[in-house]
Amino acid sequence: MGKKETVWHYFVLSVWENRWHVQYERDGCYQIGDKKMKLYEKVAKGLRESMEAGLFIAGDKLPSIRQLVIEHSVSISTVQQAYHQLEMEALIEARPKSGYFVSQRSVLPAQPETSRPAQRPIDVSQWQEVLELLLSKAGDDSVQLQHAMPNMSAPTLKPLLKKMTELMRHQVALSLPYGDIKGSLVLREQLAKLALNSGCSLHPDDLVVTSGCQEGLSVCLRAVTEPGDIVAVESPSFYGSMQAIKTANLKAMEIPTHSEHGLSLEALELALEQWPIKAILVTPTCNNPMGYTMPEEAKKRLYQLAQSYDICIIEDDIYGDISYQSPRPKTIKSFDEDGRVLLCSSFSKTVAPGIRVGWIAPGRYRDKVTHIKYVSSSMCPLLPQLAVADFIKSGGYHRHSRRVRLLYKQGRDHLVQSIKEHFPDDTRISFPQGGYILWVELNKKIDTVKLATQCKAGGVSIAAGPLFSATGKYRSCMRLNFSEQTEIEREKGIRQLAVYINQQIQLIK
Repeated sequence: MGKKETVWHYFVLSVWENRWHVQYERDGCYQIGDKKMKLYEKVAKGLRESMEAGLFIAGDKLPSIRQLVIEHSVSISTVQQAYHQLEMEALIEARPKSGYFVSQRSVLPAQPETSRPAQRPIDVSQWQEVLELLLSKAGDDSVQLQHAMPNMSAPTLKPLLKKMTELMRHQVALSLPYGDIKGSLVLREQLAKLALNSGCSLHPDDLVVTSGCQEGLSVCLRAVTEPGDIVAVESPSFYGSMQAIKTANLKAMEIPTHSEHGLSLEALELALEQWPIKAILVTPTCNNPMGYTMPEEAKKRLYQLAQSYDICIIEDDIYGDISYQSPRPKTIKSFDEDGRVLLCSSFSKTVAPGIRVGWIAPGRYRDKVTHIKYVSSSMCPLLPQLAVADFIKSGGYHRHSRRVRLLYKQGRDHLVQSIKEHFPDDTRISFPQGGYILWVELNKKIDTVKLATQCKAGGVSIAAGPLFSATGKYRSCMRLNFSEQTEIEREKGIRQLAVYINQQIQLIK
């Protein structure tokens, strides 16, 4: 054992045994304070703390898998999971035939400040701005950073395309008659199996298939509220969710949110005490637009708050399957004991938006959701459902998700590095733990609405911050994606954006 490895070994033992009083349990977990940790989480925690303490710095080689297996009496797969977790956090990087090293990019960017929305329920505006964004088409030579679109060029999508072609050629008659109001049973069976990955135990009859997640959110809002009711939302929040609130004639109560930890539960509780909030609408895993994933304990506390005030939670989990964490984070729905959580998701962000296959697990509101879904759009087209069901059953969806997660993580690291290099020093950047979008907070004197107009003329498109607020806040912020472009295109776009930002700065001076 080398000198550095020896220092690391005794440091970790000191931290684990003396500070947190580690106790190994029969179920393969460690008890640290009040929290149980899985074996790979224990190994990852020790490595993480060693790096934080400076025992390993950027560029240093970390202990080999075999070394950690011997030291901790764990399996090879446990150590591999620990290293995979740290890799997903961008703290380490694997080098072919060389091992694992502390990442050169392991220093996180300055995070955006906790948001400060209006402290009262408000009517949602911004529809014209959202419509303009939805209708805008980027030119062939432009750099598209505005839309939250998945990478649809991955070769792992070929089995799905092949199945869709096969169905259209040989079973097109299936698309002619009405289908099941709840959606194809074959698909719902696969969705129920898929839900196990997020900690949910669902029966196919617990699910209702929708035309994407947007319809799911709209149906759920109408199922649990009446016009004029108040819905608590994260701030900033996805503009599609906001427009669903507007269409249902509801008011939005925007809750302060942090780019790393998510919704402020303290602020939410104060709002629940002060206002007659009927529902909480959240995207707690791989949030849009900030990218954060709420810690599991915070999700559990959020559910308990909803229980205490006897209100429901509408959970948007559309990005959950492309979290960088392994295993993927649990949903709030996984803690649901009394059916008050309505879980919405779709394949629009993980596979492709054009297939329009989404679903709801509506809990106690199943009958009402089914009725509203029938009234709003009746049955969903059958062929896409059958193709997606086959894609999941054959393992294609798992392989595709695994492939694009790695692509998106690499895209995140490159985009963050480019922003840090070219944007002003006071820029704050979120650091997503999944998905392919992040939130940028510029100097408060910068106007991203004007910036969006300028850069569009220059061949770069962005989503300005006011789109993600009920009242047009966040004028110095913007959302960028890192899914579709090559690194060269992305770098070109960021350089061009930096030019326009500096022009605004010069005008301010």
